[in-house]
Amino acid sequence: MRAIVRTDMPMAIEGNGVEFRAEAAGENTVAWVRLPAGADLRPGLEGLPGGLCQCPHWGYMIAGRLVMHTADGDHTYEAGEAFYWAPGHAPEALEDCEYVDVSPSEELAVVVRHLQGAPA
Repeated sequence: MRAIVRTDMPMAIEGNGVEFRAEAAGENTVAWVRLPAGADLRPGLEGLPGGLCQCPHWGYMIAGRLVMHTADGDHTYEAGEAFYWAPGHAPEALEDCEYVDVSPSEELAVVVRHLQGAPA
């Protein structure tokens, strides 16, 4: 057993105030994410099925507020809330946000490679 420290985690995506750190933990990956107010991941997710992230995430909002766009409508999450984001979503930061999530590693890797601009 071990603790995961944000600053010790490898950076997977960085730029324009976005910080996405990720580290494998068994068959899952823990991600520590910071999004600046106004960051909208929908353009980066274009090309994935439905133009949405298809990886499930379980986590906790540490700070800020974001809206999760889904085919079923928009849902807002804010600091102090635990969440489950089913496949088929795209986040947009309404305020500077920070959250931690746990996702299946293989499914998350597809999304991260897409956001990095590499072939899936």
